[in-house]
Amino acid sequence: MKLAHDERLALVVTMAEFGPDAPTLCGEWTVRDLAAHLVLRERRPDAAAGIMVSALSGYTERVQASIASGSFEDLLEQIRTGPPVWSLMRPFDEQLNMAEMFVHHEDVRRGGPDWEPRTLDPAWSGPLWTLARRMGRRAYRGASCSVVLERPDGGRATVRSAGGETVVLRGDPAELALHAFGRDAVRLEATGSDQAVRGVMSLDRGI
Repeated sequence: MKLAHDERLALVVTMAEFGPDAPTLCGEWTVRDLAAHLVLRERRPDAAAGIMVSALSGYTERVQASIASGSFEDLLEQIRTGPPVWSLMRPFDEQLNMAEMFVHHEDVRRGGPDWEPRTLDPAWSGPLWTLARRMGRRAYRGASCSVVLERPDGGRATVRSAGGETVVLRGDPAELALHAFGRDAVRLEATGSDQAVRGVMSLDRGI
């Protein structure tokens, strides 16, 4: 099962359903802005570096704004068809885009107040649990306490060891992964002292 491919197609359907002006979880970005970001990332390697390198962000923002000014339908078609044949990303779509497509799909779905978690194919459980653990080590590295992730079946992973207190974040792997990616529109249960929980939940978890 190609999770990245299937999620890419589902994301395009959701973007079309919500429309270009709908809000997302990506700050002030609308669905159109998010679509332009995805197109830039896969089709404009000259500008993509600015996504991660702040010194280059001005150029990236200008290119993204230019892309966003085009037809919304064309943007969705470019996302649907994925990286072009000349792109080095194309052979590694599953490895590079599974998380990208999943997280940004939820950014669209959860951008407004009336959202509910999706019922995901069981095939997502393992990859999202792996993603939550990997991203959790980065997201919670600044916590002053230990942080443990826990799945509904009781499986656990310690993503931050700091001694003293421990905060346990319980939820489906999808919710844990989204929280580790900096999203607050999630369904999680956090246990620990009030101060420790507040500290973990207020961390800057952005990439």
